[in-house]
Amino acid sequence: MADTGMLAWISVIVFTCLTLSRANQYARGWGDDIDWVNLQDGLAKAKEQNKPLMLVIHKSWCGACKALKPKFAETKDIISLSKQFIMVNTENEEEPSEKQYSPDGGYIPRILFLDPEGNVRKEFINENGNDKYRYYYPDTEDIVTSMNKVLQAVEDGKLATGKKFSKLNEF
Repeated sequence: MADTGMLAWISVIVFTCLTLSRANQYARGWGDDIDWVNLQDGLAKAKEQNKPLMLVIHKSWCGACKALKPKFAETKDIISLSKQFIMVNTENEEEPSEKQYSPDGGYIPRILFLDPEGNVRKEFINENGNDKYRYYYPDTEDIVTSMNKVLQAVEDGKLATGKKFSKLNEF
């Protein structure tokens, strides 16, 4: 017969492995309570679900990224609002190379908002930030403000599939 102590340890190990396997591999410290996906899946989901996409572009070695990450992960408003977005977190070599993903430069971190068709919506910027780095958000309050503005545009019918958003995408 197996030792009950040994069975208990095996149960703990199995439980831990199952829990870790369910952890979101794309969270990377930016919030385990957020349903992160990769960019390719995110673009498909945004279109399929007709939802805006929030794209976080960062590097593992970046000091500003490291400073923002824990604040982002702990902000309850971001976690709550994220349920109304398709959330994409790209790190290091996953950064998309297409020009639309660096509308005013390749600095990091950058947070961009895309419509359901996959177009970067250049009008959603950090309005309290630096004019040279419009998509840089050092504070989570400004991220929440932009998320709410995107959702207001959705509610107003200005951010949905179709022709309504074409004029707004001009910057």
